[in-house]
Amino acid sequence: MSVAGAFRNPMTIGLLSLSVVLALVLGVFFSAEHITQGHLGLLMLALIVIAIMLGFPTAFTLMGLGVIFGFMAYYTPDQSWWQNSVFDLMVQRTYGVMTNDVLIAVPLFVFMGYIVERANIVDRLFHSLRLAMRRVPGSLAVATVITCAVFATATGIIGAVVTLMGLLAMKPMLKAGYNVRLAAGSITAGGCLGILIPPSILLILYGATASVSVVRLYAGAFIPGFMLAGLYVIYVMMRAKINPSLAPPLPKKEYEGVTRTQVFKNLLTSFVPLTALILAVLGSIVFGLATPTEAAALGSLGGLLLAAGYRQLTFGRLKESVFLTARTTAMVCWLFVGSNMFSATFALLGGQEVIETWVLSLNMTSTQFMLLSQVIIFLLGWPLEWTEIIVIFMPIFLPLLTHFNVDPLFFGLLVALNLQTAFLSPPVAMAAFYLKGVSPPHVTLNQIFAGMMPFMAIQVLMMFLLYMFPQIGLWLPSMLYD
Repeated sequence: MSVAGAFRNPMTIGLLSLSVVLALVLGVFFSAEHITQGHLGLLMLALIVIAIMLGFPTAFTLMGLGVIFGFMAYYTPDQSWWQNSVFDLMVQRTYGVMTNDVLIAVPLFVFMGYIVERANIVDRLFHSLRLAMRRVPGSLAVATVITCAVFATATGIIGAVVTLMGLLAMKPMLKAGYNVRLAAGSITAGGCLGILIPPSILLILYGATASVSVVRLYAGAFIPGFMLAGLYVIYVMMRAKINPSLAPPLPKKEYEGVTRTQVFKNLLTSFVPLTALILAVLGSIVFGLATPTEAAALGSLGGLLLAAGYRQLTFGRLKESVFLTARTTAMVCWLFVGSNMFSATFALLGGQEVIETWVLSLNMTSTQFMLLSQVIIFLLGWPLEWTEIIVIFMPIFLPLLTHFNVDPLFFGLLVALNLQTAFLSPPVAMAAFYLKGVSPPHVTLNQIFAGMMPFMAIQVLMMFLLYMFPQIGLWLPSMLYD
């Protein structure tokens, strides 16, 4: 690339801009006699958002800004630069992530999801459900949502669920005469269920960040997650019943000659094994028979046995699953290292104290605080990934929960639902881009966006119901563990 070409590159321009800002900050800090460190913390927070939106790697940007601003926080003129305490802090935070037992469950659950995906188990499941639901209004869309819910429970990886279901369900629905918007909405909304339904990776990271039991979070997410899936199914069936042209019945040639015995056999060999694996994994967690890490190990073994039972366990698929698991896990763990470094420096500079003072000065009620926090999280869900929101912004909100008498578990469930809504909210709805990548060329982003809007409204309704009736999420954890 030429020099002129390099300076036309957005990443290069962003890097130069960030470098100039940091240079100015450093110059002001070392030249000024009096400077408020709390405002340095706020500047640090603004810089990380700008850097992420410019496309810089989140984990290493968090670590870099944490070290730079931490160096300023610990700086003393009579001390050599290599003796600065920020380097000790970096080692301590990295070691703390390495010894965090909760995070061990992440690679195991991710591996279970990838091995189930690569073994074509979901393909069998969708084919069985579309035959079993053939007489139900909107049968293909209903089968899609149910398959997404089951697959989301097995993997928790939104991109994988939306992409795979786009490949499996989009063309059959369009071929059957389904409305593009309804088809797209069913796939994207169903695919995002993995954010909330256990074994959600988001809930694991939230639990590790907020020091909330992952077991209780999983128990709390059960009813809201499957209740939301049920609302999706009811909506699809009502739309198909009111206007059959949106979702025509499955053509008879698709199931001609298929007997009930064959349908039952197909379900027995596809739906039952995968569901049994999921129930064994999640049941062992919820009922206290195993820790999330032990249950995740059981799920990984079960995924391997399922793939072997379907004769899909090849060395190539195993190698690919291990590689994808290692890549995803490395991203999550480095992100946690960076976020720990960033949040420690942010607190050290007094940024957390500045925000708390400002929020408390507003004299808000608990309801007003909850509305404000959820609106902020929803807006952050447009430019940022949920991982970045959990590891960067949750440590800012969490200390305020005690003052407003908000249960961290309840707050975590609302956050998960909220981020799921952000995944379906234009203009930066990631689920839409996942689906667009595997859809036929004539399916436009605008059609996908339009199809997601009714499902987004259902999610807002679910958030309202959860807020008005907290026992939807708190009843099961309290019954099992209190």
